[in-house]
Amino acid sequence: MATARAVLESLLRDRKLDVTLTSARPWVAEPEDHVAATGIPGIDGPLGGGLRRGQLSEIVGPRSSGRTTILYRLFAAATARGEVVAVVDSCDRFDPVSAAEAGVDLSRLLWIRERGEAGRALKAVNLVVQAGGFGIVAFDLADVPPLAVRQFPYTTWMRLSRVIEGSQTAMVLLGADRIARSPGGVTVALSDARGAPRGRWAGTGDRARFLAALDIQPRVVGGR
Repeated sequence: MATARAVLESLLRDRKLDVTLTSARPWVAEPEDHVAATGIPGIDGPLGGGLRRGQLSEIVGPRSSGRTTILYRLFAAATARGEVVAVVDSCDRFDPVSAAEAGVDLSRLLWIRERGEAGRALKAVNLVVQAGGFGIVAFDLADVPPLAVRQFPYTTWMRLSRVIEGSQTAMVLLGADRIARSPGGVTVALSDARGAPRGRWAGTGDRARFLAALDIQPRVVGGR
């Protein structure tokens, strides 16, 4: 059995399909141009440098769990590298003042504001990813009712993943619960603010990783 598994894993790696393996091996470091670093060691280290470019990832958790803090740090790191970033803000919750205080260069940020119209926000994010040229594209669905998100066409996330595949764009969804990710993307699942902050990782093939004392302080940012 062990020999058969080793042969199968070797074949998958030869065909660059090994991202679906569920072996609990540490992730190897990716070349810098293949990842978008968040600037948070507790996140970038386990991911081999950051979120993979050309992939759809997600940051999920309840209010005040730190999801917006991570987004601001991600934007700050990207704009410091000279990249242009975009956020499609479904419920008009993005706070540019807090973002600037976190180090985001607002001159490199495209902010698309909606007021709860999830369908319009989805159309906007489609236009943004199709336009290309962004280092990070965030789609904030955290305050959209779960029923509205579930009413999106089932091909929505597959289509977005296909658009950014092979590009330098790392796309990230923000939500209260898991939404979607592409095969090479990851899920950062955060607990609430009670007690020590903790993060749970689910990567490709639903591989779970647990990180204690995540290097952020869960707090309300931008009205969250």
